Amino acid sequence: MNAPTAPRPAPARRPSLTRQLLLWSLGALAIVWGSFVFIGYQTGVHEADELTDGHLASVAALLLNLRATEAMEGPRRTERTPTPWLKSHDYQQTISVVQWDAQERLLTLTGSVPEPPFSDAEGFADLTLGPDKVVWRSFSQWDAGRTRKIMVMLQLRERDELADDIAGQLIEPGLWLLPVVSLALGLALWRGLRPLYALSADVAALDPANAQRLASRHAWSEFESVVASINTLLDRQQVAMVRERRLANEVAHELRTPLSSIALQASALAGELTEEARAQALARIGQDALRAGHVLNQLLALARASRAELHEAKAPVDLSALARAVCADYAQAAWKRGDELALSAPPALTVPGHAVLLDIAVRNLVENALKHTPEGTQIAVQLGTADSGGAWLQVCDDGARPQAGSAPGRAAPVDSLHLGHEILRRVADIHGGLFGSAPAPVPFTTCYRLDLPSPSVAYPG
Repeated sequence: MNAPTAPRPAPARRPSLTRQLLLWSLGALAIVWGSFVFIGYQTGVHEADELTDGHLASVAALLLNLRATEAMEGPRRTERTPTPWLKSHDYQQTISVVQWDAQERLLTLTGSVPEPPFSDAEGFADLTLGPDKVVWRSFSQWDAGRTRKIMVMLQLRERDELADDIAGQLIEPGLWLLPVVSLALGLALWRGLRPLYALSADVAALDPANAQRLASRHAWSEFESVVASINTLLDRQQVAMVRERRLANEVAHELRTPLSSIALQASALAGELTEEARAQALARIGQDALRAGHVLNQLLALARASRAELHEAKAPVDLSALARAVCADYAQAAWKRGDELALSAPPALTVPGHAVLLDIAVRNLVENALKHTPEGTQIAVQLGTADSGGAWLQVCDDGARPQAGSAPGRAAPVDSLHLGHEILRRVADIHGGLFGSAPAPVPFTTCYRLDLPSPSVAYPG
């Protein structure tokens, strides 16, 4: 019985820029709104306190000027007539009034306040009165002759309720405004980011296999560098794809001939052959196998070039020492062919680059000169510096000169030069240089040259 397969985990949800902007905007809005609410509440409480204290002081001054108690004999306590209909007004408050004479005798007491103790002090005070320990806000004042003192009182609870009411009236519009502003802000962000959505959709719809570019409808100043970079990458992608297709065709062509020959010779070996024919077939299979191996070595060199471009950092390389080492490695092969391999280079020539790639380039040039020329060829590896400060390396030969006892022209090449030259172009591109044929100095007939720019040009900063 097969075990049940574990469910595949759902792909992680990628963060959204719109959601990020909206959250940050709403967060900033909430902080600002909360600050205004806090300030508004504090302002409402402060204004309510000032309004209440001013009301108490105004009533005290009014009653002092009326001198309404002069006609009274003895203290009077006047209960306030209940007026519940007046409470529909938010700012209507129940005020109590107490009056004393200069001998500290109580003259009148109006309202629901318990009788407060007499004090000679004037001004505002908070008094706790009665068995219920109710806190009252009071304002007391003597008249001009200090013959009468009046105290106007209000429960502190009513003042706090008034403060809360004023602060609430200030906060309430913000409570209704916050969701409206949040909705409007979300719509504005969505509408403002529509060009970004369109750019994202167009980028997602791009097909690297086709020669497509981003349309000019994304001509926003913030998108200029992004669109230009994407179009540049697309152009480079097209160039790389064309180059890779051409390289694939060349590789297929180079491998098709030796592999077909190997298959043909192997079929022939299965039949009846003479010893001489069998030996020739085996020799041909060996040559074709070496030819196919050479093509594969070239492919490996291309792979190393690409890997070095991505992962290896440029470092100073002594091109003269590198060329001397390559010439020493191929000296035995040149001697067996009867070739002359010479080197003309300064004692030291340092360039910034990839030592592995430059070694591949020099070896390809020397190996091509050995493989694509008849025996007895003069081959010269020459190095030097350009007037601009850069360096150059070229390999020249006289393989195209008429040979004694043979028809003019080169011997049949082991394989095409295209693959080797593709490697050299790749190395030159990585180093910011150029590769191509060059005028051959006398007595040579063919010359290929690799130009490397100066460090200040190729690697600014």
